[in-house]
Amino acid sequence: MRGLRDALEQSQKNGVAIGHFNVADWVLLKAVLASGQELKVPVVVGASEGEREFFGARQIAALVRSLREECDCPIFLNADHTHSLAKAAEAARAGFDAIVFDLSALPFEQNVRQTKEAVETLKTINSAILVEGEIGDIGTGSEIHEKTPDLSRGLTSPAEAKQFVEATGVDILAPAVGNMHGMLKSMVQGQTRKRLDIQRIAQIKSAARVPLTLHGGSGTDDDDLRKAIAAGINIIHVNTELRVAWRHGLEEGLAKQPHEVVPYKILPFAVESVKKVARSRLKLFNADR
Repeated sequence: MRGLRDALEQSQKNGVAIGHFNVADWVLLKAVLASGQELKVPVVVGASEGEREFFGARQIAALVRSLREECDCPIFLNADHTHSLAKAAEAARAGFDAIVFDLSALPFEQNVRQTKEAVETLKTINSAILVEGEIGDIGTGSEIHEKTPDLSRGLTSPAEAKQFVEATGVDILAPAVGNMHGMLKSMVQGQTRKRLDIQRIAQIKSAARVPLTLHGGSGTDDDDLRKAIAAGINIIHVNTELRVAWRHGLEEGLAKQPHEVVPYKILPFAVESVKKVARSRLKLFNADR
């Protein structure tokens, strides 16, 4: 199987983006993989520090390796939002393909210095691993929020992006371009959508000249996502939408089979619910194929 770097280069040439979906259990992983197989497109599954603590870093890495051996769909594993070098090194040793080393909450200079150190250390563990850095403010937590945080002061500038990439040597950059982690209740209900600064994305892409990731893709306007891909976004993260689908599917399974206690008879409802969302996002990211 070709590596993630090759997949990113191919997606850039094709004018599409790779879908990144966070997983915390087998239900989510099974649904995401099935969606990628159906559409014959690569997928990245991500696990944050909290998700890795629940799933097990070595365990999810072993599971993804076994899936690669059995399926014909390129599937890659990312250590999402990793906030310490120790946790990043743990993921690298477990066999992750990429790591998001996220120190965006720190002052810019400190973020640069520690991210540079992380890149050097992680490349000694696995020279092929891709390291992603993050600058700007996109909020925290893939959850349902009551109100929109004011993130306008934390938007990434093209100059900062260029300086950060050149100083740290990161392979991928995650900027703040109007995106936000989590979703508002109104977004879950379909009443409102997130909007992106497309011009800023294009300017950052031109300045940074590396693959760009859009975090917090859940609840974003579809047309904005298409324009963001055309402007230079290469990976789009979706988490909250899948979590909502997981819960709705589980509730449906329990409601339709109120006396059932066998997990493999209840959980398929959650798999199908998540699969529906993942498939729709992958279609959009891959030029509505």
